[in-house]
Amino acid sequence: QVQLVQSGGGLVHRGGSLRLSCAFPGRTFSTYALVWFRQAPGKQREWVATIPSGGSTVYADSVKGRFTGSRDNAKNTVYLQMNSLKPEDTAVYYCAVIVGNPGRRYWGQGTQVTVSS
Repeated sequence: QVQLVQSGGGLVHRGGSLRLSCAFPGRTFSTYALVWFRQAPGKQREWVATIPSGGSTVYADSVKGRFTGSRDNAKNTVYLQMNSLKPEDTAVYYCAVIVGNPGRRYWGQGTQVTVSS
C-alpha cells in the first residue's frame, strides 16, 4: 500500500514562511520523484514543484524564487520551504508520487496553508 503522510502548514501573515513535509515510507524512496500541488478554494488543483530523484527541483513560475523543494533520502521525506508567502498562496497543498507500471498517482492527505494579508 502506498501512503504519503504530510505535515506542516498553518496560518501565517503575508511575507512569512512555512515548511511542508511529505513522508513516503516503506519504498525505495530515493528512486522516486515527488511532486507538490495545491488547490485554492474554487480553483483547479495546480502543480507547484517537482522534486526529482536526482537533479534540481523544478518550480511553477508563480512560486519560483520563493519556494524551495528538497529531499532527505535517509528520512524518506521531501520538503517544501515556502518563503515570502502571499495571500494568493492560500490553498490546500498536496504531495504526490507515481508508482507502478502502468503508473498510478498517489496523493498525500493534504495540508492547509493560509496566508493572511
